[in-house]
Amino acid sequence: MAGSTTVLAVILVVDIVAFGLAIGAEQSRPTARLETDERREWTYCVYRPDAATGLGAAALALLLVGQAVAAVSSRCFCCGAALRPGGSRACALILFLSSWLTFIIAESCLLAGLVQSAYHTRYRTVFFENPPDCEMVRRGTFGAGAAFSLITCVLTGAYYFYFSKARVSHHRREATIGMSPYS
Repeated sequence: MAGSTTVLAVILVVDIVAFGLAIGAEQSRPTARLETDERREWTYCVYRPDAATGLGAAALALLLVGQAVAAVSSRCFCCGAALRPGGSRACALILFLSSWLTFIIAESCLLAGLVQSAYHTRYRTVFFENPPDCEMVRRGTFGAGAAFSLITCVLTGAYYFYFSKARVSHHRREATIGMSPYS
């Protein structure tokens, strides 16, 4: 069970760090303001340097690492030795499917935030025309990714716990009384 505890700790730490980075990305979303050139002929967007893209990308990568560690260490639930039938295996199956669903949602939200964060409009308009629309990341895009990252962390940790419980219980040998000297 020591290997299982280590893997569980790695999964939880990596996923919690991904959650923190996604929260940081939400807090440091890029903002823009309209500027006018010196001769007051052109209006354009000026973006504040942001860390949201880097933080969001790191959160996306770490969440992927956490899910990969869980999948590889449990042999993706379906490719390893048979698990003991019962409640632990049933819980592990439900948590496995749920964790992958929330993982896909979290990755989608983080990826959408990254795409929006990286997109900066740079066109200019003549001063007397309508000002340009400065595209920015919508509030809550990285926040939704952070929320689903935390849910993924809890579900993946619980999945690996129940998977380990079903695996250890299956490999434990029952004590029997036998007549042979080797039992």
